[in-house]
Amino acid sequence: MTHPNPADLPYRPAAGIMLLNHEGKVFVGQRLDSSVEAWQMPQGGMDPGEDAETAALRELEEETGIPARLVEIVARAAEDLDYDLPADLVGKLWKGKYRGQRQAWFLMRFLGTDDDVAIQTAHPEFRAWKWAEPNELPDMIVPFKKTLYENVLRAFADRL
Repeated sequence: MTHPNPADLPYRPAAGIMLLNHEGKVFVGQRLDSSVEAWQMPQGGMDPGEDAETAALRELEEETGIPARLVEIVARAAEDLDYDLPADLVGKLWKGKYRGQRQAWFLMRFLGTDDDVAIQTAHPEFRAWKWAEPNELPDMIVPFKKTLYENVLRAFADRL
């Protein structure tokens, strides 16, 4: 079986959420499907016909249990940000259709309490969660997303 040339594949349309609590810390979850101790912010693909804001709010609820009524959208990154999958993952994720993701990122303020976080959702993605300092994010993520996270921090730097 030949693997596709990643350069020939499109990016998967997606949304990402930087969720801040009242102390200015960021929600991160530890993925269930990863053997490395990597943490990430909620993110996921957009459904056909779905706009980025709707996708972000849906992904947030699907991954964290936090309903849209408990967040306030503060900002959207001025441009979409993308990342490429490592060569060994191209062809394995997303049925081999994409080289990585192009994400619309949203900065959101969490209006609830820690008791409103419920990662045991219908289709859990995280084994654990915590609040992290924004500047810690690039060192917590899988290496191939480090630049993405640095770009997200730059996009929202004036609001952190």
